[in-house]
Amino acid sequence: MDRHEKALAILKAGTVIPATPLALTENRQFDEKQQRFLTRYYLEAGSGGIATAVHSTQFEIRDPEVNLFETVIATVSDEIDRYEAETGKTIVKICGVCGKVEQALSEVAVAKKYGYDAVLLSPGGLKDLTEDEMIERTRKVAAEMPVIGFYLQPSVGGRLFSYSYWEQLCEIPNVVAIKCAPFNRYLTNDVVRACALSSRCDEITLYTGNDDNIVVDLLTDYTFTKNGKTVTKRFMGGLLGHWCVWTQKVVEMFPKLQGQKATPELLTLAAEITDANGVVFDFANGFAGCIPGIHEILRRQGLLKGIWCLNPNEVLSPGQAEEIDRIYEMYPHLTDDAFVKEYIKRHECV
Repeated sequence: MDRHEKALAILKAGTVIPATPLALTENRQFDEKQQRFLTRYYLEAGSGGIATAVHSTQFEIRDPEVNLFETVIATVSDEIDRYEAETGKTIVKICGVCGKVEQALSEVAVAKKYGYDAVLLSPGGLKDLTEDEMIERTRKVAAEMPVIGFYLQPSVGGRLFSYSYWEQLCEIPNVVAIKCAPFNRYLTNDVVRACALSSRCDEITLYTGNDDNIVVDLLTDYTFTKNGKTVTKRFMGGLLGHWCVWTQKVVEMFPKLQGQKATPELLTLAAEITDANGVVFDFANGFAGCIPGIHEILRRQGLLKGIWCLNPNEVLSPGQAEEIDRIYEMYPHLTDDAFVKEYIKRHECV
């Protein structure tokens, strides 16, 4: 089994995949050293994969005046390669891909160039395309690379899809996983049911991206009966912006969630994580401070130098910093500050 096959096997089994943020200097220039330092944190924290060029990496990296898409994915890929060479471990490399067919295929070509294992195919910004056109786009991308389908919540640029759309998507060869992130129970159920009842049920792994319902997604048996046949499907991993903070604690918790049954203690944990996520992602202000909220946690820990975004107007919302203070005080068991402190100390000595 070669490296790529090993990575796809890890993806299929389900794992912890943080969606990495973008490290910038105070002048909003790419900070390669800090990006590598942040990437290595996710690796040493025990992540099974890393996703980059996704929402939390800031879609603006693709803007012509910014032109950071290739630079970022090359940097992250190289740091993963170094880690794999040092440890013998295999890490799933996932690259976000956006745009209509021509742009998506050009981004796929760059992802292949840097050895990525799969692409997370975003539906963002494509509300003018019909569902049939979106399915055809997926077919064309999947002909080039393994695809992770993506239900992105409308509030951050996604769109609503019919149940029929997911039925068709699940039948596309080389769709290997689906990240379900509509932040909506009804829409999530559509995806799981379509996958469970498809002919490729066993070939597609479901990843939760529902930051408002992470733990419950991972603990739930979704069971459907059709024509006398009963099928059960579960979320086997998470591909999450929320998991790019306090990642070591996520890795520690994950075996207690994957394939497990709910207990009162785990349901309490679920509520705590949802509360914390609502603050970090700035639900109170329509997710306006989502990326700065992620950055603020990492800044407080010393993993980022600041909360700067490519868009200077993207800042913490009023009261968000105080709410972050609250969740730190209320849920210290969710944080991995002690691990990060040791990580920083270890790398200062190198």
